[in-house]
Amino acid sequence: MEFRKTSIEGLIEIKPRIFKDSRGYFFESYQQKLFQENGISEIFVQDNQSYSTKGVLRGLHLQKEPFAQGKLVRVVMGKVLDVAVDVRPGSPTFGQYESVILDAEQNNMFYVPPGFLHGFAALEDTIFSYKCTNTYHKESELGIRWNDPDINIDWGLEHPLVSEKDQELPFLKEVF
Repeated sequence: MEFRKTSIEGLIEIKPRIFKDSRGYFFESYQQKLFQENGISEIFVQDNQSYSTKGVLRGLHLQKEPFAQGKLVRVVMGKVLDVAVDVRPGSPTFGQYESVILDAEQNNMFYVPPGFLHGFAALEDTIFSYKCTNTYHKESELGIRWNDPDINIDWGLEHPLVSEKDQELPFLKEVF
């Protein structure tokens, strides 16, 4: 496995070794010891999966303390633009984002630690899977508008399909 640190401290892209032959392929998607050796020591306690049609945009979301979640995200089918925005208090990269293309051909993953808003845009019909370091807690939900001009994310979609709930989220400067 290859662990690539991004320009924002804590965000890591993971590329597994994929073994292919005429029957198909195999890869190891998670090994606790190897992840710990590469700076990801959290314990994952919940797995989630979603399906999104091409053009769907989900985000930007996080869970507040004490239910903050780190996420190890990947695509089982399809392709997404995955985005993480740093909202850690006092962080030198506060309000900045990193994006990674995740797709089922590469089987790459993205680790998003607690303290980051997270979202993705489905560039194809997609099955999205993620491991979380804490369980979901509705009262701890927090979201920021996907098209916040202060963050200025290029989602790669001309007319994204966004839920009503996500369309009504506040802007970053209204929350932080």
